[in-house]
Amino acid sequence: VQLQASGGGLVQAGGSLRLSCTASGLPFSNYAMGWFRRAPGRERQFVAAIKWRGGTTSYADFTEGRFTISRDNAKNIVNLLINSLKPEDTAVYFCAVDKISRRSYAPMSPAEYESWGPGTLVTVSS
Repeated sequence: VQLQASGGGLVQAGGSLRLSCTASGLPFSNYAMGWFRRAPGRERQFVAAIKWRGGTTSYADFTEGRFTISRDNAKNIVNLLINSLKPEDTAVYFCAVDKISRRSYAPMSPAEYESWGPGTLVTVSS
């Protein structure tokens, strides 16, 4: 399984970014996908997840309606739209694949994921 995240960059506070993660080497449409982040000096943190067939999503409390996860199973892509970016959103953002196919929910725990991608850096300036 290979995951490639993209879309990160340097943005001013209040701006938006759309992160994408392209997956290969797996039946993508059978697996929930998650986004996580690791800020400098902090532990990896759950951001958002989407169920294998889409529709059902999970978000961390800090996302406060600013983050939207979506997926395109025809293109093997999961996206994360981040609006109203804050300096505290600065982190490396990772995508990951659920360990279990066709799970009935969008998991939030890192322990439920595997095949982590290398991540894409988001830097938000104040």
